[in-house]
Amino acid sequence: MKNQTTQKIAITGLMAALSYVVFTFLQIKIPLPGGDATSIHLGNAVCVLGALILGGFYGGIGGAIGMTIGDLLDPIYIVYAPKTFLLKFCIGLITGFIAHKLGHITNLTESKKVFRISILAAASGLLFNVIFDPLVGYFYKLVILGKPAAEITLAWNIASTSINAITSAIVSVGVYMALRPALKKAGLFFTISDKKK
Repeated sequence: MKNQTTQKIAITGLMAALSYVVFTFLQIKIPLPGGDATSIHLGNAVCVLGALILGGFYGGIGGAIGMTIGDLLDPIYIVYAPKTFLLKFCIGLITGFIAHKLGHITNLTESKKVFRISILAAASGLLFNVIFDPLVGYFYKLVILGKPAAEITLAWNIASTSINAITSAIVSVGVYMALRPALKKAGLFFTISDKKK
């Protein structure tokens, strides 16, 4: 494929824009004590989808940029922008590593195998987020907001992050499985790893 890097950068920009839109405009914001908030959203699904299509680095960076911009433009979430960038980038890296470096999904032709590996990769990246988003958020809030606010919001953050992980895994893998044949037909199916399964 000619100019594969250029195409990856362009699709990364598209994923960043999509993750921003999904996170900002399709979220259910839940106000919390102390002027804080958590939300139910599908921004992580775009991050995982990007990692399945483009690989961990490009998918992670697309999701991280989009949701970080969403944080920067929201007065409640602006203080969380650095945390968001780091954690969303890690979701992409973990998902991409399992899908492409361990599972070699771009080289597989059997749909059931691709589906299983995609589910495992998505679940792994999102499980990382379920553990580390509330944990990092808790310590982040200790420094920024003070201990009482951190303890009050921890349970809410665990609940919302878990809901986001489940819905994001279902949506991202479903969309990936539907897009895969179309991407191949359009010449936008990127081979991430040269190793054969």
